[in-house]
Amino acid sequence: MIAASNFFELAIAVSITLFGVNSGAALATIVGVLVEVPLILYLVNIY
Repeated sequence: MIAASNFFELAIAVSITLFGVNSGAALATIVGVLVEVPLILYLVNIY
């Protein structure tokens, strides 16, 4: 789990570095992580 969280942090850092803080790509990367993790945990809890 620690290795997976490092990839999320790396994706956020790269998108902010490449596109800037106020870009849509950086926002999508951050929102994607914030939505994806709880959704995956919810789906694992169902099954």
